[in-house]
Amino acid sequence: MVGSGSAAGAGLIALARSLGFSRVEPYSGIEIMLQRAEATPLIYVLCAAVPDVSKLKPTAKLLRSSPDYRLRFAPLIYFPPEPSIETIKACIGMGFDDVIAMPYSGNDLGQRIGRQIGGTHIYYETPTYFGPDRRNRVGETRSSESDHGGGEYRRMEIRRSEAGIDVLSDEFEVVI
Repeated sequence: MVGSGSAAGAGLIALARSLGFSRVEPYSGIEIMLQRAEATPLIYVLCAAVPDVSKLKPTAKLLRSSPDYRLRFAPLIYFPPEPSIETIKACIGMGFDDVIAMPYSGNDLGQRIGRQIGGTHIYYETPTYFGPDRRNRVGETRSSESDHGGGEYRRMEIRRSEAGIDVLSDEFEVVI
């Protein structure tokens, strides 16, 4: 699924096809994604650049709060033309798995996107956040007195494969 009907969205659709995604289509709502998840065990959600990244929050929230694990843990990747620290922080706060600036200057874009499958990934759920473990990703250090701001949280370990998503562990913790 690819977001945005803009030129950036069309470019991202072409990019996804060139990388060999088996089915590429524009985002048409959470209900359509649920239907697609029945036939496609692993769905990537690639978001094209938008003028205001906060506009992606409702969609990210729908995905990350879905009771269907195929959507809840779907790789969520944003493709801005120029990543600012504010954009990266906003994406982290929305539970994005990665932010990849275009044009990508790394060796292999397919390999970068492919990091989302195969290995294990840690996700956290707190009253204000659900997404991958992104602590300390933007140069800020975490206080040694707290873990996720204290209070209750869930820690989930998942593994994505082409066959789908497996939840390897799901632990509820309380930090006082």
